[in-house]
Amino acid sequence: MNFPQTLVDVWRRLTWTWQPQSEKESGDAVVKNLLLHWFPNKVSLSSISWSYSFWLGTVSFVLFLILCFTGLVLMFLYVPSVERAYGSVKDLEFVVSFGWLLRSMHRISAHLMVATVFLHMVRVFLTGAYKNGAAAGAQRPLNWIVGIMLLILTLLLSFTGYLLPWDQLAYWAITVGTNIASSAPLVGEATRFVLLGGTTIEQATLIRFYVLHVFFLPLGVFFLFAYHMWRVRKDGGLAAVDREDRSATPAPTVPVKSKTYSLLGITNGASVHVQTKGVEEEQASVSAVPHLLRRILVVAIVTTVLTIILSIIFTAPLEAPANPSVTPNPAKAPWYFLWLQEIVTVTTVSLGPVTINGALVGGILLPGLLVFLAVWWPYRDRSGLGSVGVWFAPERRRQNMVFLAICLLIILFTIIGTFLRGPYWNFYWPWESWPTTPVKF
Repeated sequence: MNFPQTLVDVWRRLTWTWQPQSEKESGDAVVKNLLLHWFPNKVSLSSISWSYSFWLGTVSFVLFLILCFTGLVLMFLYVPSVERAYGSVKDLEFVVSFGWLLRSMHRISAHLMVATVFLHMVRVFLTGAYKNGAAAGAQRPLNWIVGIMLLILTLLLSFTGYLLPWDQLAYWAITVGTNIASSAPLVGEATRFVLLGGTTIEQATLIRFYVLHVFFLPLGVFFLFAYHMWRVRKDGGLAAVDREDRSATPAPTVPVKSKTYSLLGITNGASVHVQTKGVEEEQASVSAVPHLLRRILVVAIVTTVLTIILSIIFTAPLEAPANPSVTPNPAKAPWYFLWLQEIVTVTTVSLGPVTINGALVGGILLPGLLVFLAVWWPYRDRSGLGSVGVWFAPERRRQNMVFLAICLLIILFTIIGTFLRGPYWNFYWPWESWPTTPVKF
């Protein structure tokens, strides 16, 4: 018996679904492998191209997996207690081998996930991919709403993790964020009370944020993502498939001589004359395994390597321990909420004895309006099917310009809040030095 050949055969039986050697094996791999079962048998070349979707959805999920892995390890080393939280994080930085890298990867992945989920939704809007195409029973507007929910959960996932180091940066960022939330009419104070577990940020707040961060929010993201991907399959794939179908030119088939059975007997003639797409399926699509699988692996590897590099360059900060008696100047929300803090400042206006509550207008009403418009717009959009899956379709030029203007304003306000706001939230250019201000006790 040839022992080495036997080992090769055993390895082949175990891994053939990941390395199919024929079209038949590619189809069987999707059916017989549980991990590959959610892939379609065939995928169009346009839907797996690098230039259409930039694979932002896959990048977001890879970052979520990195967060889950690093977070699971951090759970063994972190103590969710106001007395020991800061010390356990400090041990990660200076005592645990490569603990600083683990924490930096977790933090960088969280920031990148917020950015990529946002950019993914921008791509979906600009390509009109939230509109139903030719597929029967498609519910792409519903999947767009699921994407909005995923963005909100991603923001909450990062926000709840922001407090856990229990340093000054975390403590006062959560203070600013929850104060904005308390401005919501009717339910604002109750929402803040539930989040904090009281009226101040203390042990109850830390344990609530910890449980939300490590269990409820990741579970919600996972199930929504699973439904999101299943919905893509049910809706006929990415919108690029609709664009490809529209660009294919019908080609007449050659009539086939046949016999037709009628009430009067058998008559000679041709079969029903049909037309098919000029682009053959074999030319416009490839097997999901291994072609789609290989690209997913490339995206996963590149995303992981890039995350490690950024984690080495931009290590996670750790300021002094949280101190409710020492107020930093300025106190800033997490960077992804700084655009809200900036709008709050702009919309806080005094008109004689009357002061307009900027936290209510800029922190609650305007963001709420943006979310409402995002949910409602797919049902309001009257652009034709020719704009589905097309980058910057001429028919959608006006709404794309308005959408981009809103996105650019959000980015601009975030940049201003991050780099150009100094003590007392005054505006300073990058080349201007900040004045020395006394610390408030």
